[in-house]
Amino acid sequence: MSIPSGARYRIGGVEFAVVSDGTYWYDAGAVFGVVPRVMWERVAPPLDERYRIPLGLNCLLLRSRGKTILIETGVGGKPGDRDAATPAEDGTLLTSLAALGVTPEAIDIVVNTHLHADHCGWNTSVAPGLDAPVPTFPNATYVMSSAEWHDATHPNERTRATYLGRNLEPIAERLTLADGEHAITDEVIFAPAPGHTEGHSSVIVRSGQEWGIYLGDLAQHRAQLERTPWVSGLDVLPLVSMETKKRLMDECIEAGALVMFCHGPYPGVGRMTRTPEGFRKWEDVAPLAHEHAEGEDHGHSHPHPHGQEHA
Repeated sequence: MSIPSGARYRIGGVEFAVVSDGTYWYDAGAVFGVVPRVMWERVAPPLDERYRIPLGLNCLLLRSRGKTILIETGVGGKPGDRDAATPAEDGTLLTSLAALGVTPEAIDIVVNTHLHADHCGWNTSVAPGLDAPVPTFPNATYVMSSAEWHDATHPNERTRATYLGRNLEPIAERLTLADGEHAITDEVIFAPAPGHTEGHSSVIVRSGQEWGIYLGDLAQHRAQLERTPWVSGLDVLPLVSMETKKRLMDECIEAGALVMFCHGPYPGVGRMTRTPEGFRKWEDVAPLAHEHAEGEDHGHSHPHPHGQEHA
């Protein structure tokens, strides 16, 4: 496996691991929308020969109150799922989980911030000997917003290319649909964060006096968090997206909250800070040292189905 896996972080008493489904390539002009190329190319990584930007596929694995929770499921592994992503032979979300000793059967709850194909692909998979996809995580319930489920199952001309029935129909009987804020546990809160889509949500992890937020698709590049008017061309509600980012980033700065970023370079975890001039600035946060993560046990919730650490 060549993709990274297992970077660990802690928010209060909740420890989580960042697992990866590889790298996804998307048109850079679409990612940066109306921002002129002369501006965004100063901060963008090198593009490929098709003018696509590499995007991380960072998902979170955590334990809270006896539940093993997977936040986001990447692009998937069904035929067609990885056409714009690194090949399965380089590693996928499932091999990233396996590196931590976690099987699909061990997942209790899958959380989808929204249902675009690069965020929910491993919701389903094609089992050997079967032609139709089935839920990848057979013991899990799938949490998403009711508005997002409605829009994904009633796509329009713009959205039907990314709301794919193969990722949705097999899980239709396993849903927990949230209207507004929803407590997955008292430590893990599913919260509306509209803009990218009307039903888009983020996930807040809160323990003790600390909290952090998994952004979902509020941004595809960290410059869009630093410069909130840089709204993605992929956002269905661009002005709403800008206001959502402004509110959340300012809250994160004030609290020193940890920010988990799906499409950033692995592991995509950092803090939003403010420069002396008053500008927002992203700062990467390094994972817990390997020996620290494995060698200490302070009664924290660990990202393993049995609450134990495995390399």
